[in-house]
Order: sequence, then structure tokens, then C-alpha cells
Amino acid sequence: MAIGSDSEAERPPRDVTAAAAEDLPEEPLERLRLVVTRVVQALGLRASVEVVETKRELRATVHDEDDLGLLIGKQGATIDALQHVATRAALRGREERKQVVVDASGYRERREAALRRSADRAVADALRFGRAVELEPMRSLERKVVHMYLRERVEVETHSEGDEPDRRLVVTPLRS
Repeated sequence: MAIGSDSEAERPPRDVTAAAAEDLPEEPLERLRLVVTRVVQALGLRASVEVVETKRELRATVHDEDDLGLLIGKQGATIDALQHVATRAALRGREERKQVVVDASGYRERREAALRRSADRAVADALRFGRAVELEPMRSLERKVVHMYLRERVEVETHSEGDEPDRRLVVTPLRS
């Protein structure tokens, strides 16, 4: 559009907060569905969004026959950001807190399995060589998965070092 024409820029500003509140359904599960669906559509993906609620979580799973790499993003950054936004929208104004998970055709499960394999290798190396082993840099959600996975291993301890985005989980053998 040409500058100076009757474009959207010349319309009175819309109260985005009020408009967003009007557009959101009352139920958290439906809010989750709406937010994830809108992002999937905005990315131009032809996919379906399945939502499920349990006692502990609200889960939205995006199913697509094509590659969902655009939704997942580099090292899961896009899907993690979507999960954060979806959590805020779904639980807005609610006292009850449930975990909100956004997945893309089993990505979360596959990534968790890869993190566990990496953690197992780090434990084996730490014990074999008797020294601390650093894992690749990862986001806080992934570090938490590894910390939780290794928390009951009595032969090692874990901690995180460094600054984001290069923060790493370290596996250290315990001396007996």
C-alpha cells in the first residue's frame, strides 16, 4: 500500500488487550487449542491440533504429514516459545496450575529419549575417566529433564554451569 492512502496504519488503534480477551474462550483447554491453531495457521502449516486434558496437564499435539521443522525450530526453540505463550494464554486468570505441553508429532518424546541417551553416555564417561563431563549447551527445560532423569543415580551428581544460551549440564562422579 502506498503511504498516505487509506491503509490500516491510518485507522484508529485497536485495544489489543481487550480484543485478545474477547477472542479467547473461557476454558483453558479451548484457549490452548485456539492459540496453537492460530500459530500453526500463521506458519502456513496444514496440520491438525489435538488437545487432551488430564489431572496434571493440558497437552496440545500438532499432527502433520509434512515436516514440522518450522514449528519445532532450531533445537526446539520455536516449539518451546509456543509452549510458553500457550501456557500464559491457557492459564490466564486461573488459580489452578497444570503443566501445559505443546508437542509436534512426538517430538518431545523423541527429544527426551535423545537427552537420556546423552546423559547415560555422560555418566558412563564420568565414571570411566573419573572426571566431570559436560553435555552440549541446552535450554533450561532440557537441562531439567536431564537433572530429573539422573537425580536418583547415586554414583554421580549434576549441576549446571555457564550463561545462557551456552549453559551446560555437568555430570560429576562421586567419590566413594
